[in-house]
Amino acid sequence: MSNEQEKINRWFKQHPWNHQTFFNRPHATRRHFLELLGSGVTASILARRPAKAAEVATAGATSKGTAENVIFILMAGAPSHTDTFDFKMVNGVTPTSFNPDTINGMYFPTGLMPKLATLTGDFAIARNVRAHAVVHSVSQTWVQIGRNPVAALGNIAPNIGSIVAAEKYAQRKPSDIFPTFLALNSNGAVNQGYLSGKYAPFKVTPSTAGIGNTTNATGQTRFESRFKLLNSLDGSLRANAPNGAEMSDYNEFYIDAKQLMYNPTVNQYFGYPTSESVRYGATSTGNAMLVASQVLKANLGTRFIQITSNDGWDMHTNIYTGGGAIQVKAKIIDDGLSTLIDDLKANGLFDKTLIVMYGEFGRTVGPITAQGGRDHWPQQFCFFAGGGIKGGSVIGQTDAQGSDTIDYGWSQNRYVYPEDIEATIYSALGIDWTTVRHDDPLGRGFEYVPKTGPFPYLPVDELWG
Repeated sequence: MSNEQEKINRWFKQHPWNHQTFFNRPHATRRHFLELLGSGVTASILARRPAKAAEVATAGATSKGTAENVIFILMAGAPSHTDTFDFKMVNGVTPTSFNPDTINGMYFPTGLMPKLATLTGDFAIARNVRAHAVVHSVSQTWVQIGRNPVAALGNIAPNIGSIVAAEKYAQRKPSDIFPTFLALNSNGAVNQGYLSGKYAPFKVTPSTAGIGNTTNATGQTRFESRFKLLNSLDGSLRANAPNGAEMSDYNEFYIDAKQLMYNPTVNQYFGYPTSESVRYGATSTGNAMLVASQVLKANLGTRFIQITSNDGWDMHTNIYTGGGAIQVKAKIIDDGLSTLIDDLKANGLFDKTLIVMYGEFGRTVGPITAQGGRDHWPQQFCFFAGGGIKGGSVIGQTDAQGSDTIDYGWSQNRYVYPEDIEATIYSALGIDWTTVRHDDPLGRGFEYVPKTGPFPYLPVDELWG
């Protein structure tokens, strides 16, 4: 362990996190709006305390600005890093069918993920990543907000995608009818925190039919009549916002949601034929990757897409046997992600789209447990592709078992933390990760990437070569 990392570890030990956990953030989404209108029901919400206009300060960091879009894939449950993207062959334990080989300088389980094995020149792996905690709920939130969820500002922190939506909102064109932040298979995703509802994730479960509830049971004419009546009753209250900015946000929410109603373009890109689903592996995660590809191809305003792989990566038992084995889970990623990369290339979007994929932590290494599985472990990997990333590269090296980093492989000579990955995402999109917004309800100033005492969190620039 480097001297720098030892100093960091001492600081973390001296500054424990002991704040009350708070994960649920109340919000309203276009999805809720469509569900209400689709059933012929209207509703209203109480305005919350209005936030003052955003005042921002930055340290003037130079970002990469190589990407226009981000696809963030959360492997919920925490995959075993040493069985996948930081592969370690354990004799007598690891199935020989994994068939590891060195391709483009990357040691990789070609038998487990054969399609991705042919694409190693297109992606990079950070093998020096370390989770701060090994508790699912805490760490899944942590990787989505890029900070400690049980710290002082954790309970109001927005999803990284909401920060991106806020930064990119001014670039939206009148023709941009799709939400800036789309969340697929991510109903439990972190929402917009204290930010305006217009930066919230639009949560969708992919379906061949597209988005549900985009029509009204009584027909379009009746819907338009009801919507006109609704505006005549409270439109001025929302537009003029006498109760504060939040009611004005609600007005924008109505307008944005209505653009998705009775619009054939919506189902053209959110729906898909069965044959396309099969190409992506005919799985829920594959379908989400398919929709992500189509939505970005449409170029109608979406810039950040979160996909949650709810495929059972929490493998405490039978990791190599049965219907829930890692071979089954890895095939889902292999089929879907390889096809996503190919389609982004075919559509001229790969170099413009940064793909980031990892779980909330890693899993125990070496021999498996008595239950035939692997338990929680802080060492993990992070997968990067597209967006100007140099493919075929590996950042960091772990020991023979994969239990710890022995070569950090980047300028900071320490672990890469979720906050560094957050900074990397912002940098790729041309967003100054040192930004501090002074519109938070606590009046403390909300840092895009939080600061610590002994060291700064920074983008992993080595990913660009």
